[in-house]
Amino acid sequence: MMLFVVASAVLALCQVDAVNVATSYSVVHHDQPAAQPRLLQKSSHAYAPSAHVVTSSHTYSHAAPHFAPLVSKTRYTVPFLSALQAQPQCPAPPACEKSRYRTLDGSCNNLQNPTWGTPNRRYGRLLTPKYGDGISLPTVSVTGQELPNARVVSLVAFGEQDIPDPEYTLANMQWGQIMTHDMSMQAGGTQSKKHPTRCCTDDGKLIGKDRAPSSCYPILVPEHDPAHSQTNTECINFVRTLTDREDQCTPTHPSQPAEQLTTVTAYLDLSLVYGNSDQQNAGLRAFTGGRMATVERDGYEWPPNNPNATTDCELESRDEVCYLAGDSRVNQNPGLTIMQIILLREHNRIADQLQKYNPHWDDELLFQEARRINIAQYQHINYYEWLPIFLGWENMVKNRLIYRTKGGEYINDYDPSQDPSVLNSHATAAFRYFHSQIEGRLDLVSEVRKPTGSLRLSDWFNRPSIIEAGDNYDFLTRGLATQPEELTDTNFDAEIKHFLFRRGRPFGGDLRAIDVQRNRDHGLAGYNDYREFCGFKRASTWEDLMDLISPQDIQLLNTLYRTVDDVDLPVAEFFERHLPGTQAGPTYHCILMEQFIRTRRGDRFFFENGNTPGAFTPSQLNEIRKASMARLLCDNSPGVSQMQPRAFQQIMDVNPLVSCRTLPALDVRYW
Repeated sequence: MMLFVVASAVLALCQVDAVNVATSYSVVHHDQPAAQPRLLQKSSHAYAPSAHVVTSSHTYSHAAPHFAPLVSKTRYTVPFLSALQAQPQCPAPPACEKSRYRTLDGSCNNLQNPTWGTPNRRYGRLLTPKYGDGISLPTVSVTGQELPNARVVSLVAFGEQDIPDPEYTLANMQWGQIMTHDMSMQAGGTQSKKHPTRCCTDDGKLIGKDRAPSSCYPILVPEHDPAHSQTNTECINFVRTLTDREDQCTPTHPSQPAEQLTTVTAYLDLSLVYGNSDQQNAGLRAFTGGRMATVERDGYEWPPNNPNATTDCELESRDEVCYLAGDSRVNQNPGLTIMQIILLREHNRIADQLQKYNPHWDDELLFQEARRINIAQYQHINYYEWLPIFLGWENMVKNRLIYRTKGGEYINDYDPSQDPSVLNSHATAAFRYFHSQIEGRLDLVSEVRKPTGSLRLSDWFNRPSIIEAGDNYDFLTRGLATQPEELTDTNFDAEIKHFLFRRGRPFGGDLRAIDVQRNRDHGLAGYNDYREFCGFKRASTWEDLMDLISPQDIQLLNTLYRTVDDVDLPVAEFFERHLPGTQAGPTYHCILMEQFIRTRRGDRFFFENGNTPGAFTPSQLNEIRKASMARLLCDNSPGVSQMQPRAFQQIMDVNPLVSCRTLPALDVRYW
């Protein structure tokens, strides 16, 4: 059986087409033939990072940068990383005071358990971890042998077809990344920036176990890799997530299984805008008019300049900008950065309006009320506009994640016994399901909703300056609300499968392989275990999976895994048939439902709760319920004057472009 598994996987790998390193994707302009409107043109020159910045009407050479200079030399501390320092100062238990506002670090949200949902805490678990040694080593096969190589799984089980979603826009995918960054950030593991812990050399050679740090868990590159074999790359760097066993502030018994740590608050509280502590927030506020700090250039407000730009961004010129925000991942990709800018500008827009109608309010009151409104609008969009796309409106109503409300009606479903911690299976597996929606090309779209050009995603990882070039901010914002996302299926764009965070190299990482490797790093129980947890019969044979997975896909899984109990959760789930009216199969649907029930009911300050000192009045709550993604885009993109009412969905007869002025808008006079 073992020989069959290996031989079948190798045969399939050899059949994967080689990725051509001698070509690169170039910009698609509006005058290209219409026969292939979604395909990027191939260039004949040798592969290199893109050498030009495209705007609606101009091209700027990097020889003469069109980027605003860095102006801030201020250095800010980042306290939420304190748990990672060699000798951390463990925080004292919080002393809770009565307040109408949520704390920045999430403490005292639950008055009986004031540390629930705070940074540097363990992820939650639905099932006992299945580490290789029962304590902390990565998961292995139930036979005791290694699981199939993560890169081989990515190459054999997942395609790269470009299949646009027929209904949803790229904004839909991008908002999901906003939500996951707000809820979770693994401690010490591989992020988008070059990790200081090296498991592989810069040229991709494997560092031996005798010299590599103990936290190394590199992804080995197979011999016939269609991309990396061209550059003799042996491994992709991968560093394990820090656990409570390494954290002096989170004591654990030596015999207890390790639990990974997350460094941000668990609540949907816009910590990615405001930060995760008072100290971090102080470096982000303007301390006047209740506003967040911004830098104005060319009539636009931008996030503050990052004092650690050379560390946090991939700059090719000292004139390029690098942003500072409540989350260190703000610069990761242009779409994410734009969404963060929109949420930052929304806070300041609300603060300005509140000051207009309440000139007697001081800076602190303006800040807290603007933050409270901003978070409430965000939560409303999350639960009533975004999540129904994935979980189904009727399913959410049935499971009481959302309610059919009228006007300013309260929903008092807060449960103080509900731990809001983010589940490991959610952050590490279920919420990563939507990585298949990522598009490797970002369209620049005019006000009449016609593409004028596009950007290659891998050229602009951690290089946000492209957003400020010309009119790119408005053109990319329209692109988010116009361009289709990729279909939620078993295909992953080549930009994230072969070129992820390549940093000027011919090839980069593989997000699909990283997801599989991270699942094993965290010791998540197998797909069969979660399938059983979610109410389905536990599979004893491969044929037992046929109730949720097709025979062809079961056969594919059988060529990779030794037994049905070995199959990784984030692999098998992609092959489950979607539930009607949803974007997920039954197992992931089960995990996502469980998470967002906890996130809602475990948040005392959830916007619909009327039983707290900080509750909105019925009239205010009615205004909050007018919030929409379309309104958010309109109000914070000066060059955008039209938007379809449901911005997560494509423009069509039942969702036409309308003037931004006609969209429902919150009236701050109720404050």
